[in-house]
Amino acid sequence: MDTPLPKALQKRQVIAIIILLLWWEVGSETIKYSVLEERDSGSFVANLAQDLGLSVGELAARGAQILSKGKKQYLQLQQKSGNLILKEKLDREELCGDMDPCILHFQVLLKNPVQFFQGELQLGDINDHAPEFLESEILLKILENSHPGTAFPLKIAQDLDVGSNTVQNYTISTNFHFHLFTRTHSDGRKYPELVLDKTLDREEQPELRLTLTALDGGSPPKTGTSQVVILVLDINDNAPEFTQLLYEVKVPENSMIGSLVITVSARDLDAGTHGELSYSFFQPSNQVIQAFEINTVMGEIRLKKLLDFEEIQSYSTEIEASDGGGLSGKCTVAIEVVDVNDNAPELTMSLLISDIPENSPETVVAVFGISDPDSGDNGKMMCSIQDHLPFLLKPTVDNFYTLVTEKSLDRESRAEYNITITVTDLGTPRLKTEHKITLLVSDVNDNAPIFAQTSYTLFVRENNSPALHIGSVSATDRDSGTNAQLTYSLLPPQDPHLPLDSLVSINADNGHLFALRSLDYEALRAFEFRVGATDAGSPALSSEALVRVVVVDDNDNSPFVLYPLQNGSAPCTELVPRAAEAGYLVTKVVAVDGDSGQNAWLSYQLLKATEPGLFSVWAHNGEVRTARLLSERDAAKHRLVVLVKDNGEPPMSATVTLHVLLVDGFSQPYLPLPEVAADEAQADSLTVYLIIALASVSSLFLFSVLLFVGMRLCGRNRAASAGRCFVPEGHFPGHLVDVSGTGTLSQSYQYEVCLTGGSGTSEFKFLKPIVPNFLVEETGRDEENANFRNHFGLN
Repeated sequence: MDTPLPKALQKRQVIAIIILLLWWEVGSETIKYSVLEERDSGSFVANLAQDLGLSVGELAARGAQILSKGKKQYLQLQQKSGNLILKEKLDREELCGDMDPCILHFQVLLKNPVQFFQGELQLGDINDHAPEFLESEILLKILENSHPGTAFPLKIAQDLDVGSNTVQNYTISTNFHFHLFTRTHSDGRKYPELVLDKTLDREEQPELRLTLTALDGGSPPKTGTSQVVILVLDINDNAPEFTQLLYEVKVPENSMIGSLVITVSARDLDAGTHGELSYSFFQPSNQVIQAFEINTVMGEIRLKKLLDFEEIQSYSTEIEASDGGGLSGKCTVAIEVVDVNDNAPELTMSLLISDIPENSPETVVAVFGISDPDSGDNGKMMCSIQDHLPFLLKPTVDNFYTLVTEKSLDRESRAEYNITITVTDLGTPRLKTEHKITLLVSDVNDNAPIFAQTSYTLFVRENNSPALHIGSVSATDRDSGTNAQLTYSLLPPQDPHLPLDSLVSINADNGHLFALRSLDYEALRAFEFRVGATDAGSPALSSEALVRVVVVDDNDNSPFVLYPLQNGSAPCTELVPRAAEAGYLVTKVVAVDGDSGQNAWLSYQLLKATEPGLFSVWAHNGEVRTARLLSERDAAKHRLVVLVKDNGEPPMSATVTLHVLLVDGFSQPYLPLPEVAADEAQADSLTVYLIIALASVSSLFLFSVLLFVGMRLCGRNRAASAGRCFVPEGHFPGHLVDVSGTGTLSQSYQYEVCLTGGSGTSEFKFLKPIVPNFLVEETGRDEENANFRNHFGLN
């Protein structure tokens, strides 16, 4: 609870406020100076200290400052001498244009105590511009029956100077037909008229050329010239007439370039070229020429540049309609620019304190001025700050404000104030300008670093190069100075077996993470660790974030063929009966890939074959099948080369060689496929002996099997002729696998035989391969072993 002030202190404060108001009243008097344009930078204007009734030392002690509306300063105060000098060379035409007098407003601010003085600097014009005609040649068409004394207005010359330095008189070159008369327009401008002295004769002289000279009032005067070309025309008895003598139109200042302002229209009762009209501006000012253009045929007046109400509020010009016979008519177009609220208020900061002790009494934090170039309600402004802040806005003079603390500040309650000064105009729609001020109150290290994310996930492709930049962590600290200087570090991992120091490193200054060695997806797929950020305060504060590194698989493993194995001492031979149908399953190539994803998607294709078109390989499961019916003409021995390729980029592949033997039936024993380099002639010579031996062995074996099966398993005499297969009792391997499925094949084939009857000869019938018990060795990882078995149908 605040303690009320003593009455004596309250009385002194009231007296101080009254004295301050009296100072402002005195400071409201305007100090006026004048200086000619184009004077050099640093030129003396006046002694401000003497004009204010202050000594030079008092002027410096009170912190005198020159303020101007807007952001550009034209005057500068010399603190040591109290002289007011020009800050730069001033161009009256650039600053004020046609406006006369040209006055620049400024303020004098005394900071201690605060006091304002209004000032005006009037720029005097010098004759630094010569008259200039917009056209180097003026075309004038005059009927030959024109009466003496007829006046013909000519185009005026433009002079950027004002007053006596602008155009004052015109002259024409010596001739026998015309003299020149200079008239004064209602706005004070001089314009020439060519007066006919002697009747023209087109047949005698159809064209005249005269020189028109414009002179200004400078000393010495400056001139500008233009050629007047006079064409003598035949009689044209009807002059163009406008439908209106005065056109008035209002144009919003935010109209687009090229938009239609107004269309003027005239008519001429003549026919032919005498009735063809051409529209043009008549004696336009510089502002009209720069802002508008007219269609000479249609009479449409359109915008040539964007209008600005704050620069020019209205335009007035004459439009001339000329026919082909030299006659013309005129009308006046008055264009009023309608102000729109297109300028947001402007705020100019003159004094700003960004750091203040917490125990300071009522203190001036900022001094600023506001302005709005719009007019009416569009230029009226309101100034405010946020509610519930210990600050006050106090208006001074001429839209200047001071921002002061309402009471002493308490750092323990709040160490930083973000003040938004809002200036809003009263236009429609309302525009506003915001200026943010940050006021600090004695910073201490009371904020720990904060990471941008509580956890980061980084991806790195395996087989990376050492010292590869794999990502970054970032933290911020709300403190300033050394309290906000951060150092990044790796924290000890929770898993003691993770060699973090050999995997990654971190840049202590910027938090960039680097891989120290090449990573292997097959050995390490992901790992986690924590990083810390510590500030440089006293005591130091820190925070942590979790980083997870995911190793992305690369296609660095070729397919590995599980069946048939290619490193055996003897090649694996597949038997196919010649009676096999098309699509008969010969064998299945089984392969795996150590990669993952599409890098492990395998496809199969037949690369080479002894007889193309006899066998085919299914691309997705590696099954080798017959492509057509077998015939006696097909060779008995076949060698197939199968390509196994993954779906990586670039793809990797492996090849496997299959040996296939075509057999006629059980009368033909299994013959191992000889080496490629074996002598084919020697094999043919033994064919007869092999057939005889095979027939004998087959007969004995068939008889034994029939006897064994008939005694032990079959209860009826015709069981064999039914075509069913009976498995004899006894010790048989119990790990048979059907090759027609999607399971893998073993390293070698064993065969189960069935007895058939119903014909004169008995044959062996090919049934199934028998898979040994050691299909898959234990790999040490339960998940990969289970996936392997599921993929190849071993479960």
